[in-house]
Amino acid sequence: MSTSMIDEKQRSAGARPGKGSRESSADRARRREPLPPSARLAASAALAGETPRADRLIEYLHRLQDEHGALFADHLAALAEALQLARAEVYEVASFYHHFDIVRAGEAAPPALTVRVCESLGCAMAGGVELAASLATRLGADVRVQRVPCVGRCDSAPVAVVGQKPVLHADADSVAAAVASGERDEPLPDAIRFDAYRAAGGYRLWQAVRSGEIAGDTVIAALDAAGLRGLGGAGFPAARKWRTVAAQPAPRLMAVNIDEGEPGTFKDRHYLETDPHRFIEGMLIATHVVGIDGIWIYIRDEYPALRRLLAGELDRVRAAWPDLSPIELRRGAGAYVCGEESAMIESIEGKRGMPRLRPPYVAEVGLFGRPTLEHNLETLWWVRDIVAPALAGGPDPFASRGRNGRQGLRSFSVSGRVLRPGVVVTDAGITLRELVDEHCGGMLPGHELYGYFPGGASGGMLPARLADVPLDFDTLGAYGCFIGSAAIVVFSQFDRARVLAENAMEFFAHESCGQCTPCRVGTAKAAELMKQPTWDAALLTELGTLMMDASICGLGQAAPNPMQSVLRFFPHEVGVAGENEEGAA
Repeated sequence: MSTSMIDEKQRSAGARPGKGSRESSADRARRREPLPPSARLAASAALAGETPRADRLIEYLHRLQDEHGALFADHLAALAEALQLARAEVYEVASFYHHFDIVRAGEAAPPALTVRVCESLGCAMAGGVELAASLATRLGADVRVQRVPCVGRCDSAPVAVVGQKPVLHADADSVAAAVASGERDEPLPDAIRFDAYRAAGGYRLWQAVRSGEIAGDTVIAALDAAGLRGLGGAGFPAARKWRTVAAQPAPRLMAVNIDEGEPGTFKDRHYLETDPHRFIEGMLIATHVVGIDGIWIYIRDEYPALRRLLAGELDRVRAAWPDLSPIELRRGAGAYVCGEESAMIESIEGKRGMPRLRPPYVAEVGLFGRPTLEHNLETLWWVRDIVAPALAGGPDPFASRGRNGRQGLRSFSVSGRVLRPGVVVTDAGITLRELVDEHCGGMLPGHELYGYFPGGASGGMLPARLADVPLDFDTLGAYGCFIGSAAIVVFSQFDRARVLAENAMEFFAHESCGQCTPCRVGTAKAAELMKQPTWDAALLTELGTLMMDASICGLGQAAPNPMQSVLRFFPHEVGVAGENEEGAA
């Protein structure tokens, strides 16, 4: 980036001096065993010829683990030396993220191959936990089998990942065959590439905006008229966000969130593996209209093929327009909390992904201390198809749709006990019953609707008798639920709501960043209490209220939702008296 102010922010992010100590760093260095030359060579290779930057610490950690199979203590020490960081700081970052394997001095490295088996909602319902247990005995000591949170392929449950190759609708035989085959990488998807996208009219809107033929205010007005809201879960109006950031002093930055870790969510994967340039064009339009000086794209580590695809297609875009603002692609490392915008920004800066206290908001003080436009992939994916028809005087495919008094289109990630799971793009305000019957082929044979999650693991749960509630922003609050990223997990009479709620709470306990006590302690305590045959409704309600009121970020604030939904709508499963919710509206 040419802006010296941002360069200075990046350098200062790497300084991070510790608080006063009686022993200087030089004194400590003299007492340490000298690093072997092999460790310095490993760290140098991880830097890949770059000028060391502390904000790229997580990228360097990935390179070390990719090359050596784990993060060895002397490699971490050598990397700290190269970055001029304290060893403790490099260690605390590496140990924060689930996908890094730290090997301390004298410890054995993990097996060369890891098989990860998803145990989150959809995969647990499809037998993922049992599959993991079976594989642990079948594959032997040379293969490590891990039970892991959602890997973003809930429509193909259960899922196991052999190295970096997903095995869909997995069973013990298919996973064992994948291990024996030696294939470890996921092939690139059959997506629309740069040349095909341009040949079909792609990037025309971007070029019109870039040339000044279409004014930025006109673009923002079109987004405003369509009612486009953030589609990562928060639902903040996109046009208002663009205006807010554009009004801040330059340089302004942009952070794109493709870290969809919410169990049940896989829509961003769908859009990226089919039509990535529609998202990229929307991103470039936003960059020009808001006046962005640099872009950082944060993509979850569970999508290795999509990361390679996106890197290649971004190279094509840069080659076509060499004067674009710099674009960096950053790789997550297995931390659900980094889906929260400020935690993602901390991670991009090379730190532990811990949410920031607000205010200030990231629109004012975000990445590297600069005003930052933060967006989810899908929000940007819709920009082209909203703005182009609006300027041509045609019907807006976004605003002209909707049911039950709602406006717009929604992308629903549907999984669970339906005949045809997958991403469904349809009217905002559609009901669960309509969604399943019209787009998913109904329930699986022999299964009857018992309940559903309307917004992934954090969005709460509703019983079958509330399957006619419109699914959209602001329609589910009366029932203690929200739509979030529109991840619909459908369950039947063969499932138990309490078991699914326990699964969700264990996920939140595992993914809590640990920064604040209400979330760190509350999720673990709730998971323990929820294992009791009869729930202590008063205690769990009090605990849930405390978590919602006092947690720093949305993880702790939303974690009680499934638990409270069980107490409200499925009390017979946990031995407590329920409320009469028939009159709720």
